[in-house]
Amino acid sequence: MSGHEQYGEDLALYALGALDGDERLALEKHLETCGVCREELAALRGDMAVLSTSVMGPHPPQRSRQRLMEAIAKEPKTATLPSSDVRSRESKRSFSWWGALGWLAAAAMLLVVLRMRGENDRLRDSVATLGSLVKHQTSELEDARRVADTITAPEAQKVVLVAAKTPPQPQGKTFYLRDRSSLIFVANNLPALAPEKIYELWLIPKTGAPIAAGLFKPDAHGSATVVNPPLPVGVEAKNFVVTLEPESGPHDAPRGTAVMAGAGI
Repeated sequence: MSGHEQYGEDLALYALGALDGDERLALEKHLETCGVCREELAALRGDMAVLSTSVMGPHPPQRSRQRLMEAIAKEPKTATLPSSDVRSRESKRSFSWWGALGWLAAAAMLLVVLRMRGENDRLRDSVATLGSLVKHQTSELEDARRVADTITAPEAQKVVLVAAKTPPQPQGKTFYLRDRSSLIFVANNLPALAPEKIYELWLIPKTGAPIAAGLFKPDAHGSATVVNPPLPVGVEAKNFVVTLEPESGPHDAPRGTAVMAGAGI
């Protein structure tokens, strides 16, 4: 028997971390001088790494499993030990094997727990993102419904605002539901604003002071909109007026020049 063949079983146990005491010291001393056993130990560790992936991934190659099992099954061809030594040796090997198996089971359970924790974190992030998206879309749908209701409601008060100038005249139109305090205003042909100026829409009630109904600036084509400004509920409108105001304010009462005005129809 060559010097390294008697260490066949010890190499498998050493690779599993289940070889202790004098046997471990003897094997480590042997490994210092035996290149064949060092290569066999490296191969066994590589096979164990492949086998460990079977906990969470695809099955390892059959040759790796078979190689490890054959190495473990090898018995060293040494002289027969006294029965008491055999029992002591087998008891130690049995204990080491159970310890190694327990360690592998714990490692496998840790991998499962870590994988489940990662999946749960990703699931919570997806649910939070979906909830935010649904909330945003619900808000947009509600705004669109209010605009459509205001424009199409039979009881909506419609007022056309015009300016007494040569064409193209600035023109505005309001759709107002007093019971819902909902107001849509659209305008076109508005002249460009001077620096530090802004347009302001006013609701002129049947009684009382004018009520601010929104500040706005026209786009490059002279168009502008005001959608559902904050208004008191139930105010009956006598008229609507657009004035030109200082952008810096205050905007609690008309102070500038009237640009256009209308009357209920």
